[in-house]
Amino acid sequence: MNRIAANALNILRLLPRAALLLSLLAAPVLAMPMMRADAGSTIEAPALKKNGVGFVLLVSLQRG
Repeated sequence: MNRIAANALNILRLLPRAALLLSLLAAPVLAMPMMRADAGSTIEAPALKKNGVGFVLLVSLQRG
């Protein structure tokens, strides 16, 4: 009986720590749907024009 009581006390002693750790880990995950709902908070930069020909030309000129 003493061993069972000691195990139960150990579990009860660790339970608040486990709950605190789980709440700290779950807080960002639970906050993400609230942030995604507000589309006005996203700031986007204008799309840059893609110029990939320069790098290909540079590599081909070095080999030739």
